[in-house]
Amino acid sequence: MTENLLVEVGLEEMPAYVVAPSILQLEEKTKQFLQENHLAFSAINSFSTPRRLAIQVQDLAEKQADTEEEIKGPAKKIALDENGHWSKAAQGFVRGQGLTTDDIYFKTIKDTEYVYVTKKTVGKNAFDVLSGLKDVITSLTFPVTMHWNKFDFEYIRPIRWLVALLGEQVVPFKILDVQTDRITYGHRFLGKSVKLAHADMYEEQLQEQFVIANHFKRQEMIETQMQAIAQEHHWQIDMDEDLLAEVNNLVEYPTAFVGDFADKYLQLPVEVLVTSMKEHQRYFAVKTPEGKLLPHFISVRNGNETKIENVAQGNEKVLVARLEDAEFFYQEDQKLSIDECVEKLKNVTFHEKIGSMYEKMQRVQTITQIIGKYLGLSTEELADLQRAAQIYKFDLVTNMVDEFPELQGIMGEKYALLKGEKPEVAQAIREHYLPIASEGELPTSNIGAVLAIADKLDSLLTFFAAGLKPKSSSDPYALRRQTYGIVRILAAKHWPFPFTSLQQKIEETINQNEGRYGAHLADQAAEVRNFLKGRLRQFLLAQEHRYDVIDAVLDADQDDLHQLFEAANTLGQHLHDEDFKSSIEALTRVMNLGQKDQSKNAVDPSLFENETEENLYQAVKELEGKFAQQTVEENYQALTHLRPLIEDYFDQTMVMTDDEAVRNNRLALLRKITQMAIAVASLNDLVTK
Repeated sequence: MTENLLVEVGLEEMPAYVVAPSILQLEEKTKQFLQENHLAFSAINSFSTPRRLAIQVQDLAEKQADTEEEIKGPAKKIALDENGHWSKAAQGFVRGQGLTTDDIYFKTIKDTEYVYVTKKTVGKNAFDVLSGLKDVITSLTFPVTMHWNKFDFEYIRPIRWLVALLGEQVVPFKILDVQTDRITYGHRFLGKSVKLAHADMYEEQLQEQFVIANHFKRQEMIETQMQAIAQEHHWQIDMDEDLLAEVNNLVEYPTAFVGDFADKYLQLPVEVLVTSMKEHQRYFAVKTPEGKLLPHFISVRNGNETKIENVAQGNEKVLVARLEDAEFFYQEDQKLSIDECVEKLKNVTFHEKIGSMYEKMQRVQTITQIIGKYLGLSTEELADLQRAAQIYKFDLVTNMVDEFPELQGIMGEKYALLKGEKPEVAQAIREHYLPIASEGELPTSNIGAVLAIADKLDSLLTFFAAGLKPKSSSDPYALRRQTYGIVRILAAKHWPFPFTSLQQKIEETINQNEGRYGAHLADQAAEVRNFLKGRLRQFLLAQEHRYDVIDAVLDADQDDLHQLFEAANTLGQHLHDEDFKSSIEALTRVMNLGQKDQSKNAVDPSLFENETEENLYQAVKELEGKFAQQTVEENYQALTHLRPLIEDYFDQTMVMTDDEAVRNNRLALLRKITQMAIAVASLNDLVTK
């Protein structure tokens, strides 16, 4: 026989961003609790609103499953004394398991006999076990917590009620001063308390009290209502998924409505209007079918349609106040010159251990020129890049960005254009922040991409130099995200980027004039390179490359990130070639010997003793001459085409011969192949079985 279980934690209103991860935690931890306690069930349904976290376990078994556990004890020679009687060790072992020596049997493991017993446990009734759910509830973790009343216990918000029903029975347990019951509560203003007769009645009875407990149904209601409004007015809605999820977790009973604002505010940049609505008020912007922003918005009320017009008017007043501020800031900012803003950055701290934002910009100017020249940007592009790097953070001291930090870079582009800067320069100012999220939009222009790389690379080098490296559990300066951004930009642009040599040039240049740059870049090449490799591994995993391919690429004797990207793609394309296994095994055999030779001995053809040595040598010599100019694909093909020569070579040649001169000469030839192979990838890391 089975019953359904309902558990609900009633709380003061939680922040919207906490709701989804919290209910996921409760669901997972409940599942773990039931599994650990051998209680079978068919499914777990979850419910969440700003005021409640609840789970409904379907078809929960009436009792725990009976279990049998085979337990190993001491060796037989310890369990029996010289007279064949049970020793104290054996008696203590069985007593600890609640059994007797009559239950002992022996099993042999690796020629040694051991005592074993089989412990049978009769399952308890589910009702008697479920009080342990108290620990599940109290074990939830949150990004912020609070305590209340006289209690030391902390939680996301004060717990106001608890429901725990197994079918019709209340499962008794207590958290602080709140005892489990069958009473839940409806909408704060529209509903009333509900006495649940059965766990199955939860969702239905709450809906009668204006609570849509199922978050999927609630979101569907919001979308349906908004689409109906849009259809009625012939509007287009940007259905922002993040905003939709947030709004969904702000309400228990959603009702969408329309608000308006004056046409004059449409003179503000679209981004300012959308940000004011979305980030500050949680409103959805509406547009014409052609995509032009309209002076209206859609919001969602936590309640029904009663006096909805009053709610709309109140929301309009709040938005207008925001837009009045934005209009004022926009006008005031235009009175400032870019040079004035840049000068103010001398008093804006980038980090107390590193220096000012102005000094960061000085470093980035230098880094952009080093990278830009290496990449072969045109004279005009380098000039535009220099100008962009001189001013790219100026908008941080504007009124608009101070009020709306989300608009940094965006307002920089707007104001730069208003002040007569070239469109290419203005675009780079906006693009240098990209990607904002790990898999976010990338810069499209060359200037913006180089500026983005330089800005992120400066942060990486200076924070490492200041000893502010990410830890396994924390990355307060988002260095992982920024470095991953560098990797993604380079991969998208297909740019060559020998990281270590560029890093060394940057460090030398910066350290020659610390007074201008405000920082000393300590030599941390190996540490920074390893950190970069970690982000490269993350990127290649996201591209769904095989683990052994990634290991082979990252272990390559190759500093150019572009070459590493190409190597991963090349290997991935050839994994299923008919001759892949035999070619890699031949090259692996070469590398295993070639890596043993640390000398710089030249190959002496006069020491060859058979034709296969000469044939392999000539092929290697020819490949060496063009290796540096070829693509990774061409080099891979050339190396794998050596397979027949390598196989013939090993068939007729003893590499580790007693003659030292001949042995060293043969190792030197294998070393040449190894050096070329490992410049592509550490091919001996590949799994060929």
